Amino acid sequence: MSMPPITRASLFALLLAALSGCGQKGSSPLTTAPIRTAEIASTSNLVTPPFDPNNFVRGVDHPYFPLPPGRIYTYRNLLKDTQELNTVEVTRASKTILGVAVTVVHDRVFIADGSLGEDTFDWYGQDKEGNVWYFGEDTKTYDHGTLVTTEGSWEAGKNGAHAGIIMLAHPAVGDVYKQEDAPGVVADMAKVIGLDATASVPYGNFTNCIETTEWTPIEPGDRAHKFYARGIGIVLETSTRQGGERDELTGIQ
Repeated sequence: MSMPPITRASLFALLLAALSGCGQKGSSPLTTAPIRTAEIASTSNLVTPPFDPNNFVRGVDHPYFPLPPGRIYTYRNLLKDTQELNTVEVTRASKTILGVAVTVVHDRVFIADGSLGEDTFDWYGQDKEGNVWYFGEDTKTYDHGTLVTTEGSWEAGKNGAHAGIIMLAHPAVGDVYKQEDAPGVVADMAKVIGLDATASVPYGNFTNCIETTEWTPIEPGDRAHKFYARGIGIVLETSTRQGGERDELTGIQ
């Protein structure tokens, strides 16, 4: 999920099951302050679960990041001057990476005129403790049917890339973790900043969300806030990139 490539609504991801998540009257204001070196390099709260390919389970069922096969999530990506449609489908396909059978998620972004702008396959796995790992992505950006770039693609175990963490088994405020670690490609970090956040999106109003802030030294100054609702996954993302974006969950099939 290379935090998502600029126009993508991430992830992220998802399911109807106990809608008890994050709701309400709005979201946190965008953070525009430059990223502090200490925030990027800090190790005092850095959580690094051990990676063991023999310690993974089949599928992903974390309460705040469930990936039930066959579900499709729809997001509306509000940009400065227009909006895009983002669909996230949890496929029934599997791919073996570093000895782990990962879940394949198909993420597509359609620009305002309806043409495909981005087409991405993301790879996730969950260990026995409940940590959800991110194994990389195969992403393509298009301009009205013409392939423009595959920049942002990476796979754990290749070219020095390591699997990252998308959701900790037991997140606590202050926890910092690496989401993506592919030298020269992506270096995304995340920090848990709230366990009782609220968010209001077209799909509903949610309370008791996990809120994270995300950044990358590759794009200094860019920040994103994500809100994860229990039983669903990501319901809202706000970002400072491209003058500010807001990705809202609009439906689940």
